[in-house]
Amino acid sequence: MNSEPTKPHTSRPQDPSVDDAHPEVEHFDAAPTHVDESYAAGKIAAHAAKGILYSIIETLGTLVGDPDLPEHARSGYEGLLETARELRTRIDA
Repeated sequence: MNSEPTKPHTSRPQDPSVDDAHPEVEHFDAAPTHVDESYAAGKIAAHAAKGILYSIIETLGTLVGDPDLPEHARSGYEGLLETARELRTRIDA
């Protein structure tokens, strides 16, 4: 039995300059895009899409409100927040 601690597996290289406390904007960009495409293709129902978007909007709102968030990241999250809100409105219509 090996008593040495194991390192968690990660798919991205460990970069000390990356702030792991705040996810990268690109990761959140994929979520509304995926919901939009799935809804448009009829793969998910409107209520499911709105529920997912609600979670995305809440998460992005929390990130935008973080006082430690760098300004360049804040503007990216704000843009995604607006995109998610517009998508939710479009699904409501």
